[in-house]
Amino acid sequence: MTSASKVRSLADAVAWRKAQTGPVVFTNGVFDLLHVGHVELLEAARAEGTALVVGVNGDASVRRLRKGAGRPLVPDTERARVLAALAAVDCVVLFDEDTPRELILALRPDVLVKGADYALDQIVGAAEVTGWGGRVTRVSLVEGASTTSLAQRLGEGG
Repeated sequence: MTSASKVRSLADAVAWRKAQTGPVVFTNGVFDLLHVGHVELLEAARAEGTALVVGVNGDASVRRLRKGAGRPLVPDTERARVLAALAAVDCVVLFDEDTPRELILALRPDVLVKGADYALDQIVGAAEVTGWGGRVTRVSLVEGASTTSLAQRLGEGG
């Protein structure tokens, strides 16, 4: 399977999800400049089930999130393809909404994973996932690992 084949439309991701026999894990984010914090999150998420689907904010969504001037730095299709190349990731879906709620409702994951910088009551989709019997897990962050800090360092000449 190529990394490109792991990037799926919503309809294809729903069909993929239905074919999974074990627990499916969902996480989401911008993933603008992939760094060790992202890798830690994705590997921890994958360890929570037998398959990991990653929702990736589309470019318009990132701009609405006000991540910073010039963001996203990398176009959404490229961000999705890089994530899909990681061994921990089984499926990648782009979404243009401000939150992944609709994607979560469509995919009905068994486990929802976010970084520990989010309080449980701030995690979009947590109530829905626990409502259908799933669980929510928060993963500790890697100190100093953020796209914003990496972008700032690059802007300063490294």
